Amino acid sequence: MSRPAKVVINLSALRHNFSRIRTLAPDSKIMAIVKADAYGHGIVHIAQSLEHADAFGVACLEEARELRQAKIQQRIILLEGPYAGEELSEISELGLDIVVHDISQVEMLEQTQVCKPQAGKQIDVWLKIDTGMHRLGFLPESVNQVITRLQQTNSVKEFRLMTHLASANDRDNPMTSEQIRCFNQISENHNVEKTIANSAGIMAFPDAHVDWVRPGIMLYGVSPFTDSQDPQQGLQPVMTLQSRLITVKQLKAGDAVGYGATWRCPEDMSVGVVAAGYGDGYPRHAKSGTPVLVNGKRAKLIGRASMDMLTVDLRTQPQAKTGDPVVLWGEGLPVEDIANYADTIPYEVLCAVHKRLEFSYGEG
Repeated sequence: MSRPAKVVINLSALRHNFSRIRTLAPDSKIMAIVKADAYGHGIVHIAQSLEHADAFGVACLEEARELRQAKIQQRIILLEGPYAGEELSEISELGLDIVVHDISQVEMLEQTQVCKPQAGKQIDVWLKIDTGMHRLGFLPESVNQVITRLQQTNSVKEFRLMTHLASANDRDNPMTSEQIRCFNQISENHNVEKTIANSAGIMAFPDAHVDWVRPGIMLYGVSPFTDSQDPQQGLQPVMTLQSRLITVKQLKAGDAVGYGATWRCPEDMSVGVVAAGYGDGYPRHAKSGTPVLVNGKRAKLIGRASMDMLTVDLRTQPQAKTGDPVVLWGEGLPVEDIANYADTIPYEVLCAVHKRLEFSYGEG
């Protein structure tokens, strides 16, 4: 038997979450964000299962190439654009869109001759406007000048406008409304398609939906908000990390557990060892008390997670035995809970899952 730690991907849950997005933003096209290997879920399998997505957003040419090699036909957008002018030839051949957020990328398009002879080889551009996040994008006062340059560049087919919301996961933060207002003010004189909303924007700010929405974390069944895991949001977890107990030990009061002897048994008790650890992507900094499901019931992580193993308190389950199933996060145990105990965010937890694990894709 192979090592019991594995990842189960529920494609029915994925499609349920996609339908939830359609319900929330019925008049918008959907750009499904599948960068970072679809947040650790497997970029090709996820894209193939989202056949009704209007487009896919990726971070780099390598991810786009992988999708095209898998016969994904939808529009694919390079969310950071080209990193060098030499990439434009392949971008054109693969039929990719690019986000343009820096003047150097405008210059790449102006200087390239790859697309000049054939209109069919021109590149669609998404012009990114910095409305307050101050990461990528052109400041408002420079947007019209950049648009003029793009319109005069024969390697550009069409352009669209976009921005990114910095604080939409905090519903009470006034910054989001200000960003939307700023974007609308800049874009109102341009009759082109536009996109504003990420997952949090889709769920909490209907005025951000516009022509396109860009769901990321909510596709995978995770709440984008800092203050809520409200099940009424209607999302279902797509990834479950599961394993089994590989031994159960009967320890005495005062016995230490794990590296550094950071946790000691407060009484005589059962301790289970799970075949999963930070080498599989489980967060090493998860604290004692982090919830784990053993036989479908909550138990607690104790001591430090090791590379290939972690230990759990079985006092609430005295009948637990070697071979019993364990869920580290996913169905029945939100990944948000694990992220909170590890002082991180669900995005990082999901993206850290190691590819040495077996991935199983099914319909739930």
